[in-house]
Amino acid sequence: MGASPGNGNKFVSEINVTPFVDVMLVLLIIFMVATPMMSQGLDVDLPQTKQVAALPSESDHLVLTVRRDGKIFLDEYAVDNIENLEGYLASLVKDKNKTLFLQADKSVPYGLVVDVMGHIKGAGIEKLGVVAEKPENGTPGTISKSK
Repeated sequence: MGASPGNGNKFVSEINVTPFVDVMLVLLIIFMVATPMMSQGLDVDLPQTKQVAALPSESDHLVLTVRRDGKIFLDEYAVDNIENLEGYLASLVKDKNKTLFLQADKSVPYGLVVDVMGHIKGAGIEKLGVVAEKPENGTPGTISKSK
């Protein structure tokens, strides 16, 4: 705050907002670039099937993920013990009337997937969607013959 020239000893009462606007624009650009990188989800190699429908886009569903290493995630939050899974599912899915989808890596042992499905049933969840992806070329399970 300095004296303005030509007005004697009066002070300037205006705030210079240019530095503030510059900082806000830089932060906006940083968040626009960083946000898509943070919401990629978990890396799972899904099994392929011929008939696949898209997941609903509304936010009233949760995804239970079983990764290749056997770790279980409810959305992006790790489930520390499979025995605690029923409590999490009952409080987050059943009580809030949300839909649950199960996505498991195709290399996960079948026994682990059945065990997880048993815990889902034990939590009282009757409707369960299974996530898979559509094959890019050919049908799943077919053997391509080479000459």
